[in-house]
Parts: sequence; structure tokens; C-alpha cells
Amino acid sequence: MRQKYVAEAVTLSGLDNPNSVTQLSKWLQEETGEEIADLKKATVTELLKQDVSSDAARRMLEIRQELGKTSNKKYDALEVCECTDGRVRGLLQFYGANRTGRWAGRLVQVQNLPRTYIDADLLPLARELVKARQTDALQVVFGSVPDTLSQLIRTAFVASSGHTLVDADFSAIEARVIAWLAGEEWVLEVFRTHGKIYEATASQLYGIPMEKIKKGNPEYALRQYGKAATLALGYQGGSQALITAGHLDKNTPEAELLDIRDRWRKSNPDIVQFWYTVDAISKEAVNTGRPIELWGGRLVFARECDPRNDMDFMTIRLPNGRKLYYPKPHMGVNRFGQPSLCYWGQNQTTKKWGVVETYGGKLVENITQATARDCLTEAVERLEVAGFPVVFHIHDEVVIDRPKGFPDLDKVVEIMFQPIPWAPGLPLNADGWVNEFFKKD
Repeated sequence: MRQKYVAEAVTLSGLDNPNSVTQLSKWLQEETGEEIADLKKATVTELLKQDVSSDAARRMLEIRQELGKTSNKKYDALEVCECTDGRVRGLLQFYGANRTGRWAGRLVQVQNLPRTYIDADLLPLARELVKARQTDALQVVFGSVPDTLSQLIRTAFVASSGHTLVDADFSAIEARVIAWLAGEEWVLEVFRTHGKIYEATASQLYGIPMEKIKKGNPEYALRQYGKAATLALGYQGGSQALITAGHLDKNTPEAELLDIRDRWRKSNPDIVQFWYTVDAISKEAVNTGRPIELWGGRLVFARECDPRNDMDFMTIRLPNGRKLYYPKPHMGVNRFGQPSLCYWGQNQTTKKWGVVETYGGKLVENITQATARDCLTEAVERLEVAGFPVVFHIHDEVVIDRPKGFPDLDKVVEIMFQPIPWAPGLPLNADGWVNEFFKKD
């Protein structure tokens, strides 16, 4: 299929190498009369949303988009990783994320699989057409073949012979954990009752009765703002976090973004205070070396040193007793020229070891995600003891391989939201599905 796209691109443009960014950019500029800044994935997607003056240029952009689907390289990774029994192993690395202790995806990167938008009822047909290599039929039914293949990657993970997959995931686990840690009572009450946090947040933001925020009503449009705010603003994110997290359109006016941010912060004063408390306490622990407890020891901040072995860490003891470690902590200056807590770690952009600045919201993110990770660990251990072997998991989701006829989804879900002794009052919930192949519910 790739060869067909390349051949079509050569015919359309007359270029020797339509994969060349330099050649294609120059051709597109000549064809459209518009300056092309780059041909990155996001740029091409944005260009296709606009009114492209040339049909040939539009088609070339579509081909570029199809050829750029790097997610399909996961099929190559699957083939390389397949064992003699048809299974893949070693997909997760324990404590791969050094800040939170979460597992990290390896080999096929199951924690970064493309989303599936194909209707669930049509997935079996799509899979059969791919197995039979019926490219033309696949294109007629589903359109773009590379896009369809990308959506089907997660379905390549199948249950073992005579078995079925049982999938269960925590509902809004990070929103629950941060509310529990901060004591944001109205959010906890939502999760103790109906659980509709996006609608409840929109109701809080705009002072509209929640029962009006339902499909069919004009107020339902506000649910998207509630969702964006819930997912993007919990860790001290600014207005642009609403866009960079992919929850609101990039053309949303700045004034509207600021209004959402300010309304959310006003509605969640305990979470906001949690950021500033964590920021102040972490600095004090580093500067004084004195352990400092929050909420009766639910969290403990300290500076722990072993000068003889050149070891110096700021530590945060989590509710279950596990600690987060920040090497060589010290006070420095952040990119805004303000005093900031710093430590030595891996820069997430350059991937190089060096000084990393941090702040209350980022530390709260670490604490929340680490605590959510510990909730998953608790669930996995309970499931294994109960006879439900977890073959892999993704942050808040477990996948279990069970004999057909004994899926026991209700039992799995029940185990997932059982109370956790070290997290009294944390309202958990879970949901799931049963299927022969992995999918997104």
C-alpha cells in the first residue's frame, strides 16, 4: 500500500522523491502560492482543515498524512517480539518512570497505542479483511488503509487459545486521587454518588443546574469545558494547558481559556491550596532538613542524606509508605527568573541528565500519579490472588486472560473498587468489557 501512495505522489507532483521534505515543501509552495513552514504531522493536519486552493496539493497533503502514520511501525515491533508460541512478552518495565514509579511500556509500547474510532461492530470485519490482505475491500469499507491499520493495532493483542480477555479500568482515577489528597469535598461527593465529574464541573464553573447538562439541551455544550478543565487544570496548568492537552480547539480565544482556568480554580480552592502547600513544604524540607507531615502523616516531606556515599535526596513518603526520590535538591532560579526548587534528573525534552526545576503543581502531579499507580498495584495483587492473571496493564487499566465461559467481569470490577486500607475515604470505581481481542471500550 505504501508503494501505491508513493507512486501516486510521483504521478501527481513529478517529484523524484515525494518523501523529501525539501522537495515536497517547495512543490506545495509553488502549487498553492502559500508558504509552508514545515510538514510535521500537526502542520499537515491543520493545512488539511483549511481551504487548499489546489486539488493536487490537497491530495499530496493527504498522501503525506497517510505515509506519516508511524504508529503502523508497531506491527513490525510485534513481529520482532513474537515468541515461538505466538505470544509477546516483556511489554512492561517495573518502575520505568523514575518520578512516579509507574510501569513503562517497552518493545511494542502498549501504553501508547493509537485510538480506535471504527465502530465496535465493524472491528471483526476490518480484522478479517486485513488478515485476508483484501486491501481494495478494506479501502471501500473503511477509507484510508493506513489509518484503518493504525486503529487496528490494539486488536492485534488477542487472548490465548480457548481464552478471552477481561478488561477493567479505574474510572477517572487521577481526578479521584487528587481530590482525596487535597480534601476537595464537593468532588469527592460527586464520586461517592453519580460520578459524572465532567457535568458536575461544568455546573460548578457556570452555575447551571447539573440536570440541564445532558444531551439534547444547549447546556450540554458546556460539558466539554468541564471535561477539559478536569483533565488539564489539576496540576496548576495555565490557560494553554486546555489546548496542549488536546481538549479544546487551538483557536479558542485566550480570554475564554483564562476564564475557564479562573472559574475552575475558584471552584476547587482545596486543590489550588494543595499546590501552594506542597510547594512551600518541599522548599522548607530541603532548606531545613526537617521532616514535615501533611494531614496526619498521609504525606511526609523530608531531606535524606548520606554524605559518605554522596547521596542526597528530597523524599516524599506516599500514603502507602512508598517514597518518591528527588536527587541533589537545592534552591535555584526557574525559567521565569523566580526562586524555585530544583533537583537533578532527566530533562523530558532533551532526555539528558541535568538540573530540573519544579513547583507545587508538578510535585502534586507526581504524588497523584504515584498514588494512582499504587492503587493499581493493590488491585493487581488482589486480582492475582483471586485467580485472575493480569497479562498486562496500562496506568489505570488491567487486562486479564481467562478461559471462555468464565469471564467473571463483575467479580473483577468488584475487586478493582474494593476499599484500600491505606487510602481511607478514597472513592474508587471501575468498569470493563470482555472480548477475544484488545480494544478501547
